Amino acid sequence: MYSPNPDIARLASLIGVRARAAMLLALLDGSALPATELACRGGASPQAASAHLRKLAEGGLLAVTVSGRQRRYRLAGREVAHAIEALLSAAPPPRVTALTQSLAMERLRTARTCYDHLAGRLGVAVTDALVNRRALRPSGGEFHVTACGERFFEDLGIDVPALRRGRRALARACTDWTERRPHLAGSLGRALHDRFFANTWITRGASDRSVRLTARGERALEHVLGVKAWTTSSMSR
Repeated sequence: MYSPNPDIARLASLIGVRARAAMLLALLDGSALPATELACRGGASPQAASAHLRKLAEGGLLAVTVSGRQRRYRLAGREVAHAIEALLSAAPPPRVTALTQSLAMERLRTARTCYDHLAGRLGVAVTDALVNRRALRPSGGEFHVTACGERFFEDLGIDVPALRRGRRALARACTDWTERRPHLAGSLGRALHDRFFANTWITRGASDRSVRLTARGERALEHVLGVKAWTTSSMSR
């Protein structure tokens, strides 16, 4: 039967295989990984992983770059990342059966990247601090950058007027799937994410998309944003 709506059933069939879902989640930090690494993340044999990756690429969920003999895969774009993040918010929580699983979940909940912006307790804390200091003002599903906010971001080396001229939404409110509250996304979210890394306020996790707040980052959060004693326990809600 003809339908004018996009074919979400086909999209769901691509994601609805555990190995493929695991591969997509492994790329949710915006990285590009080879098939061997994604096979490991998805718990699949190299042959099965190649078939899964081919289907995901043909379905428009993955982009492929070739360097010599190696193919590297990444999410096809921000829209794919947003869709996966939305599904994470709607999905039931996993049943914890091992200490390593519990520790991994806590790392992701504490601080992580959501494609190209900050998420978890850290992302929500930073967004709340920006709202409290009136740099951002919530407005529906996005944030309005105030005049004092432009000056604040300029001091951080972020050119808000230049970001406004881009095609991407400036300051989108992205619902955090662990905290169930909004964190900052959009081009401004990416610029802030990049500034945190450039200033070594955060470092990447070794095995997943978690990030670790450095001692320098803790001092910066208190000095720049007024967020004091940022710890796992103090940020629990």
